[in-house]
Amino acid sequence: MHSAEPDHDVRTLTLEAFADTIIPGEKRHPEDRAVAGVSTGGGAVAAGAVPILETPEGGMEGALDDLAVALNGHARAYCASHDLEPDPALPFVGLSYDHRTALVQQLVSPDHPEKMMWVGVAMFSYMAFDTGAHMHTTEALAAGHPGLRTLGFADPDEDGLWRFPQYSYGRQLADIHPDTDATGSPS
Repeated sequence: MHSAEPDHDVRTLTLEAFADTIIPGEKRHPEDRAVAGVSTGGGAVAAGAVPILETPEGGMEGALDDLAVALNGHARAYCASHDLEPDPALPFVGLSYDHRTALVQQLVSPDHPEKMMWVGVAMFSYMAFDTGAHMHTTEALAAGHPGLRTLGFADPDEDGLWRFPQYSYGRQLADIHPDTDATGSPS
């Protein structure tokens, strides 16, 4: 899969377009090509899908150039099989949202030989939206992280700790352990 390395902007835009296909959001500006703009609010791109892919902890960082090259190769083949003219510089980004979705469905289908790789990239898109794992939770909430806000993630108390005076199940499920200290940690 190792090909000529793409321009960093091509790589970023291509990966953003993939993430936006997984969890769509609204365009960041009128000229935004990577985000299709088929949804309101922030999606995977605004939630930090590319920064989370670029973290060394995720193990994908070294493969991102090759992933972008491969995705653009698949987009060119998809265009050829659907009588579409690919964008020469950004083949995947140049696809309409519906065509992006159809191509991603092919790539993650059970019989596709690269399925595990593309499912992995999709999972990072979900992870960025559902957890903001590349940021501290309090910082993500303060910045208005779209995924955490959409999910209704509660803000911490003023001291930065989370306490929930109302039980999420409407009732207490267990007594607090007698060795629990005032911060909620076992002593």
